[in-house]
Amino acid sequence: MWAQYYAAAGCYGATAVYYNGKRFEHAEKYHQDTNRVKKEIQFQAVESFMEVLKENQTLVCVELVEGATSLPEFNHPENALYIFGPEDGSIQQSLVSAADSVVYIPTIGCMNLAATVNVLLYDRMAKQQNTINHNERIKKSRDSNNHLKIKPKNLR
Repeated sequence: MWAQYYAAAGCYGATAVYYNGKRFEHAEKYHQDTNRVKKEIQFQAVESFMEVLKENQTLVCVELVEGATSLPEFNHPENALYIFGPEDGSIQQSLVSAADSVVYIPTIGCMNLAATVNVLLYDRMAKQQNTINHNERIKKSRDSNNHLKIKPKNLR
């Protein structure tokens, strides 16, 4: 499961991952960082997420909270600190109350944490107006055994 957090952080260009509690450190020792994400992205345990919130960051809680903005309607801030709710509980009310925005993903039922992180970070990337050289992105991102190309239909 923790491999999915490493992968999501790397795939979507996160600059840091902060976590609290003991689960991450316990499970992390069994994880293989095959993409070497930990060399590129800061992973840090914190007592409180408020201690890492920078002055120019927007605090966004991602949780099933009454009154939250649905993800399709949400405009991602340029510099955000996203706080995700745990799978077996909720974000503390004090964090929700301090948040600049609270967002939820309108699914039927709740997703696990890894899926939620991936969906939110993909939505953020998809809504950005960055120009991407797609062929170069594919070449850089795909497995080394994948050399597939789409051939024109008249050459098949």
